[in-house]
Amino acid sequence: MAKTKVSTLNLRIEPGIKEAVREAAAREHRSVANMVEMLIRRHCEQAGISVPEQSEPFPGNPHG
Repeated sequence: MAKTKVSTLNLRIEPGIKEAVREAAAREHRSVANMVEMLIRRHCEQAGISVPEQSEPFPGNPHG
């Protein structure tokens, strides 16, 4: 089950970058939001930046 989203990020980017993210997401069968999150997590991991995991929305529920 998908994680519960609790925060919104609005940003402005060049149209070419937006299209590239859309294409990358489509190739990996991801949403654009999920692709951006994955790219940020990957960058943080490579840069040694800790990203806390989101806690379970329903503790004790085996389905998330």
